[in-house]
Amino acid sequence: MIILDPLDNKLLDNFRGYVVKKDLVRSVKIGANVPVFVLEYLIANSCSTDDEEKIKEGMANVKKILSEHYVNPEESDLIQSKIREKGTFKIIDKISVKLDTTKDVYWAHLQNSNIKNGVISDDMVSAHDKMLMGGIWAIIDIEYDAFSKDGSKGTPFIIQDIKPIQLSTFDNSKLIEKRKEFDKKEWLNVLLRSCGYEPESEGMTDRVKMLLLSRLIPMVESNFNFIELGPRSTGKSFVYKELTPYAVLVSGGQGTVAKLFVHGGSGKVGAVGQWDAICFDEATDKIFKEKDAIPLMKDYMESGSFSRAGAGGEITGVASIILNGNINQPVETVLQTSHLFSALSDEVNSDTAFLDRIHFYLPGWEMIKFSPSNFTSNFGFSTDYFSECLKSFRKITYTDAIDEFFTLGSHLKQRDTKPVKKTVSGYIKLLHPDGNYTKENIREYLELAIEMRRRVKEQLKRIGGMEFWDTNFSYIDKDTQEEHYVGLPEEKGSHLIENTPLLPGVCYTSTSDGENMALVRIEAVITSGSGKLNISGVSNTQVKENIKNTFQYIKANEKSILNEQHSLKNFDITIQVTNMLGASISTGIGSAVYMAMISAIYKRNLKPGLAVLGNLSVGGAVERAINFADKITMLSDNGAKTVIVPMDNLNELANVPASVLGNTDVPFYSNNQMLMQKGILGE
Repeated sequence: MIILDPLDNKLLDNFRGYVVKKDLVRSVKIGANVPVFVLEYLIANSCSTDDEEKIKEGMANVKKILSEHYVNPEESDLIQSKIREKGTFKIIDKISVKLDTTKDVYWAHLQNSNIKNGVISDDMVSAHDKMLMGGIWAIIDIEYDAFSKDGSKGTPFIIQDIKPIQLSTFDNSKLIEKRKEFDKKEWLNVLLRSCGYEPESEGMTDRVKMLLLSRLIPMVESNFNFIELGPRSTGKSFVYKELTPYAVLVSGGQGTVAKLFVHGGSGKVGAVGQWDAICFDEATDKIFKEKDAIPLMKDYMESGSFSRAGAGGEITGVASIILNGNINQPVETVLQTSHLFSALSDEVNSDTAFLDRIHFYLPGWEMIKFSPSNFTSNFGFSTDYFSECLKSFRKITYTDAIDEFFTLGSHLKQRDTKPVKKTVSGYIKLLHPDGNYTKENIREYLELAIEMRRRVKEQLKRIGGMEFWDTNFSYIDKDTQEEHYVGLPEEKGSHLIENTPLLPGVCYTSTSDGENMALVRIEAVITSGSGKLNISGVSNTQVKENIKNTFQYIKANEKSILNEQHSLKNFDITIQVTNMLGASISTGIGSAVYMAMISAIYKRNLKPGLAVLGNLSVGGAVERAINFADKITMLSDNGAKTVIVPMDNLNELANVPASVLGNTDVPFYSNNQMLMQKGILGE
C-alpha cells in the first residue's frame, strides 16, 4: 500500500514525470551495479505515479531492461558477441566521442562494452554534443556490419540511435517557477529527499539538514573548495559518486598532473576542465601521485586557473574541489592534541598555503550515522533532472546578496570574504532558485558560511601561529549597526563561557561564600525610559545591594563616566543574573555588573571569554576578591580567556596553578577606567 504525505502530493501535482519514489531505486540498486541516475531515469519513465499496480509493472519493466541491456564491464566480450549474433542490439552504456582529425571522422567509445571505434554520424554528434565532453549515459542501438568501411579504418560497430539517459537538453524554468508553491522548510525537505535522505527521520535536526544540504554547494558553485572530515559511514562521497553524472571520484593517491590538469604530451586539459566537481575520496591517504601536482592545485584552488610550462599558457577550469576523509578520534581529543586538518595526508596537512584555500570545512563529526530509517521512501526529484538543475545554477551568482543587508567584520580578510560570499550564494541557489529570499534567510546562511570558513582559519592559527591570529569573525547588520560574532560549536565544547567576543551587556564572574562557588552570568538590557533599575534572577538582598550600589555609583559620576546622549535618565536598565554552575550566588559581583552596564549603554562588545572579579563601593573603590585562586580556576575551567582582577589581589597570583595561567590572562585593575580599558574589545 502506497501512503503519500502532503509533500508527496504537492510534488506530484507540480512535477509529475520529474519525480520518483526513492525506495524503488534502492530496491533495484542493491542487485545492480548501476549509477543511481541511470536507474532513476528508467524508473521515472515507468513509475512517476502513485498507482501501485502501475509501479509494480514499471519496476518489472526496469528490471527486465537492466538484465537484458545494461553492460557490466566484465561482460564486454559477451556483449560484442551478442551484437554480432543478433545483427542489431540495444545496450545501456556510457558513450563518448572523439574527432579523428587525420581522417576527419568521429569515433564513438563505449565504456563498459569496450568498443573503441564505433562508427557514428556527424548529425548524431551535433545533436548530443555532451558526448564530446566526457561522455553521456544512454540507451544505444548498435548494428554489426562486417563490411562497414566508414572512414579508412573499417569497424563493424555502427551506432544507429542514441537516447540519452541524462537529459540532453534542459530548461530549469519549471523548477524556478514552481518553487513558490513550497515554503522554505518544504523545499529543503524536497531537496534532501531528492538526495535520498528522509528529513523527518530520527536525528535529522535543522542543523544536520543544513549540513547535508551543504554537500551540494560544490555542484551549484564553480571553483568551490570544500572539505569534510568525520567518522565513517556518514555518506561523505555519496552525493558525488551517485547523484550526478557531472562529478568524478578520484581515489587516494591517483591525482596525477595529467589526469587532473593537463597532459604533457597531448596538451589535453585534465579533470578540472571536464567536470563540475572532483572529489578526492579518502584524502587522509595520499592525495597526489606526484609532488608537482600540489603547486598546480594551489594555483587552481586560488584562481580557477593554472599554467604549466609547454602547455600553452594559462588554462582555466570550473571544477569544484572536494576533499573527504575519516577522523577516527573524538573531535575533543583531536583539538587537545593537534588540529582538525591533522587527519589529511602528510603532503598537505600542515601546508598552510594549501589549507588556506579551502572555502568550507563541514564538521563531519556532527553528521548522523545513517541507518535504514534515515533513507526516504517518499518522492523526490529524479536524479537526472535534479543533477541538471544543480548544474544549470552554476551560470548565475548571488555573491553580492550579503551586501544588501550586512557587512563583514574587520577580521575577515579577502581570502575569507570570497568563501563566505560563495557559500551564501550556494545556499540561495539551492533554497531560493527563484531569487526570492528574506534578510533572515541571508542571516542564517551567512552565519553558517562564516562558521565553516572560521573553522579553517582557527586550524591555520594552530598550525601557522600569528599570521592567522584574526579569527574573531563577525558581521554587521546594516540597519542596526550591531556586530554579531560567530563562534564554533567544537571550540566552545563544554565551556559555559563563549570564546567569541561577548555581546554588549554580557559579562561573567564567580562568587564564593567562603566554601561554595558559583559561576555567574550577568546580562544588562537597556531600554528607553526614565532611569529605573530592575533586577531579576536573584533574591539574595546583599547581591541586590551590590547591583544597586554600582548603579548609584554610575549615576553619581555620570559626567565623568557617560556622555550627555548616554545619560541614565534616558534609559531603564534591567540586570538579569543567572547562576550557570555551582552553589547559590553570593556577593562581590559589582565590577562585573559595572562592565555589563557600560558595555550595554555604549553597545560595545567585550573581549572573548571575559570574566571580572571584584566589587565597587558606592564611592567607586575597588574591593578585593575573596577565594581568589579558586574563582580564577573555576572561570578558566569553564572557558574564560581573560579574568580582570582587583590590584589588591596581586600578591595572591602565586597561588593560581600554572596550568590555569597558561590558558587564561589575568590583568589587574585599580579603578573603573582601567577596568573598561582592559575589558572592551579593541581598546
